[in-house]
Amino acid sequence: MARASDRSGVAAHLAKFLPALSQLKLAIGNWRFFRWSRSAAPYGSASILTISWMYIAMMGGTGLTEATRVAILNANYIAKRLDRYFPVLFKGKRGLVAHECILDLRQWKSVGVEVEDVAKRLMDYGFHAPTVSWPVAGTMMIEPTESESKEELDRFCDAMISIHREIEAIASGEADRQNNVLKNAPHTAQQVTADNWIGQYSREQAAYPAPWTR
Repeated sequence: MARASDRSGVAAHLAKFLPALSQLKLAIGNWRFFRWSRSAAPYGSASILTISWMYIAMMGGTGLTEATRVAILNANYIAKRLDRYFPVLFKGKRGLVAHECILDLRQWKSVGVEVEDVAKRLMDYGFHAPTVSWPVAGTMMIEPTESESKEELDRFCDAMISIHREIEAIASGEADRQNNVLKNAPHTAQQVTADNWIGQYSREQAAYPAPWTR
C-alpha cells in the first residue's frame, strides 16, 4: 500500500485519500494513552475492523455464544481422539482444552521425524496442515473452529492416526528413515505417474493413503 508521501502510487488528486498514520488520544483519569488507528495505518488492513464488526453484528449474542461452544467442543473432540497417539499439551485441571489443541510430536525426533514431515504428509491426505511449531517448537496447533462438521473432524483424526502408523513403521525399522512416505511427501501427480519410481513403498501408499483420497 502506498504511503501519503509516496505520490507515485496514485494520481495526484487521489493522494489526499491515501491512509496515513494517526493517533487517538485516550484520557483515563490522570493517565494519557496513545493508540495507533490500525485500520488507517499505511501498513494495516482497511477492512480488519469492518470484518470483525460485521461478524459480531450478524452473529449476535446468541450466535457468538453458540459458535464459541461448538468451537470448544470441536477442539476437545480432536484432543480426546488423538491424545493417545500424539500427547496434547496445556490441558486444564479437568483434562480439557479451550478452542484449540496442541499436539506434541517432539518424541519422534529420535527416529528422524519432524513436525514438518507430518505437515507435508497431511497434504497427501487432502489437508493443509494446521499451525506448526507455535507456540512450542515441534508441535502442531489445531484450531477446528465452529464451522467444521463431525465428519470433517473424523476425517482429519483418521488421517493423523494413519500418519501415526506410518511413523511407527519408521521407528520399528519397517520403513527406511530417509526414503519413506513422510520424508518424500507431498507426492505430486507427476511423481507418482513417472516411469521411474524411487520410493521404497508403493505408489498407492504414496498417493492414496486413505479411502477419501481416491
